Amino acid sequence: MKSFDKLPKQFQCEEVKHYYDILCKKTGSLVLKRITDLIFSVILLVILIIPIIIIAVAVKVTSKGPVFYRQVRVTTYGRHFKILKFRTMVENADKIGSLVTTDSDSRVTKVGRFLRKYRLDELPQIFNVLSGSMSVVGTRPEVPKYVEQYKPEYLATLLIPAGITSLASIMYKDEEKLLSSEQDVDKVYIEKILPEKMKYNLQYTENFGFRSDLKLMLKTVKEVFC
Repeated sequence: MKSFDKLPKQFQCEEVKHYYDILCKKTGSLVLKRITDLIFSVILLVILIIPIIIIAVAVKVTSKGPVFYRQVRVTTYGRHFKILKFRTMVENADKIGSLVTTDSDSRVTKVGRFLRKYRLDELPQIFNVLSGSMSVVGTRPEVPKYVEQYKPEYLATLLIPAGITSLASIMYKDEEKLLSSEQDVDKVYIEKILPEKMKYNLQYTENFGFRSDLKLMLKTVKEVFC
């Protein structure tokens, strides 16, 4: 990890220091996390390369637009990167609606709805993990617009890489349904849902460890397929 005085200025506060001190004592676990990410991603890529190709073809032939959707998100120390997903919505969907998707969102394609149900749209993020911008387990990365609304303590979740799965994403797997009846989706997300998700994200950051990551991986598989 970077020394505390080398972190971005907004990170240099007492709220973040608490979590920073905890993570500094877990350097070995952080190194093991990266090694595990690389091994796990390579294995997944070998196993899932055929399904990934099939999904790519299905997305391309059933709706107009690119196969992949790239969106700017925020990861370690506030660094921006482009998250990679299979496109599940109509082309230019982010320009004709909210950055948050609801359960009844008309922008979602038929194939996209299936992919979202089983989180198959997340598969391309294996490449984000391989590049080092993400981890298999960690806080789900938010768009800059929402990160700008973070309270100082929330920045502690950016001390470690963003993840494909997290405790918060498991607990809020029905987020789209929760937002489906709301008029101002962005407002509700920022004021109600984001603070609740951050409680789980901070809990994960404070209790980070190799074993807890493995448990979250298994819990994610159970939630998706059981």
